[in-house]
Amino acid sequence: MKNYFPLMIANAPSKSGIQTVTAPFDGSSIAEIETASFEHVDIALQNAYALYKKRSEWLPPSRRIEILGKAIHIMASQRESLAVDAAREGGKPLIDSRVEVARAIDGLKICIEHLRTHAGTVIPTNISAASSQRLAFTQKEPIGVVVAVSAFNHPLNLIVHQVGAAVVAGCPTIVKPAKDTPLSCLRFVQILRDAGLPDAWCQVVIAEDREVATKLVTDSRVGFFSFIGSAKIGWMLRSKLAHGTRCALEHGGAAPVIVAQDADLDTVVPSLSKGSFYHAGQVCVSVQRVFAHESIASTLAERLATAAKQLKIGDPTQAETDIGPLIRHAEVKRVHQWVSEAIDVGAERLSGGEPISDSCYPATVLFNPPLDAKVSRQEIFGPVVCVYSYRDMDEAITQANSLPYAFQAAVFTKDLDTALRAYRQLDASAVMVNDHTAFRIDGMPFAGLKESGLGVGGIPYTIEDMQVEKMMVIKSVEL
Repeated sequence: MKNYFPLMIANAPSKSGIQTVTAPFDGSSIAEIETASFEHVDIALQNAYALYKKRSEWLPPSRRIEILGKAIHIMASQRESLAVDAAREGGKPLIDSRVEVARAIDGLKICIEHLRTHAGTVIPTNISAASSQRLAFTQKEPIGVVVAVSAFNHPLNLIVHQVGAAVVAGCPTIVKPAKDTPLSCLRFVQILRDAGLPDAWCQVVIAEDREVATKLVTDSRVGFFSFIGSAKIGWMLRSKLAHGTRCALEHGGAAPVIVAQDADLDTVVPSLSKGSFYHAGQVCVSVQRVFAHESIASTLAERLATAAKQLKIGDPTQAETDIGPLIRHAEVKRVHQWVSEAIDVGAERLSGGEPISDSCYPATVLFNPPLDAKVSRQEIFGPVVCVYSYRDMDEAITQANSLPYAFQAAVFTKDLDTALRAYRQLDASAVMVNDHTAFRIDGMPFAGLKESGLGVGGIPYTIEDMQVEKMMVIKSVEL
């Protein structure tokens, strides 16, 4: 039976229209959702801004902790159905969607821990004549209305990172999930409401078109804009923000890996296979460019291709599936075009390289594609990895750093000095040693540099972004 989701905007008039959500694997219709117009956006912003301005009705920390705690219990009771819904709407295999749900639940636990342990600071005073007889301290207050725009590839956990953080920060929130994957967001917001969060504190806008979505983001009542998605859209929206609106942007990249001559290929191959083909490569820090020493490059590429050929591709709701569909049929065509262009100009195809269906593309390994090919210079966001042979590590690092993106990188080596050299020289916000670039836990900093983003993600860091550290200074002769 197809699900139906009404508007999740407090005191909203009738829907603007209906959006049908389809499964990317087979195109089947899985839900209908009521969409929002300019009028709905204005009402949502009115609701949220009125809550922010009325300080006497802000949710106290104890209430926020209670709501998040109840939400954890509800999510745990719905664990499997949440995973199945995420797999159906986004195409991430069920085995990985189950992990996503577990991470989302743990993310709410991180939210509670942060609220319990982070309050403010005491500022040193009485350290000079000018500061004598004074006491100064800070407390945390919400920055304002949060508007969160999210991506399709982690339809539940990314929403927890944005909305869960906003609840902790005490910010009224309006969230716009990705058009392709709104169901996990709608379910999570309903869980928060079932846990006791008043409706107006978290509303969902399924915009009827891009203009409506842009109006939501750029309104002067928005205090903080949280964006996860493509660089093109993210930078465009940032340029249109109202004066005073703070923001954080999380885009993508073409993550590089250095494999040194001494690396243990028995460790490297399964790690790179997971990091390259997880969620069909539709991850902002997916392994895309592997620079391997010339003495092992060919062997590594062949072994990685062998591993790629063993991965099961198909229905993401089946437990045995390793790689599901790309999010849209057009993405399959684009990925194939990039791969074909690389092969035409000299890349050696070791696995994959031909569409399996309108929705699925195989795990593809290319050896030594030209450095000016699209697969070498742009984020492919598909199940494709490129292996390049290098003679000198400085040469490999120069190539790794040659793009206008910088996010997470990795190095495989048994030598501490080699690991430290890569850590020091690579353009990246994080360097993984003997692990793939897509490793992440939800409490760690997660930051795209250069064109890969702005600000620092990760639940604790997002919470800090959504709060103001407000200071009080008291002067007294008793101090």
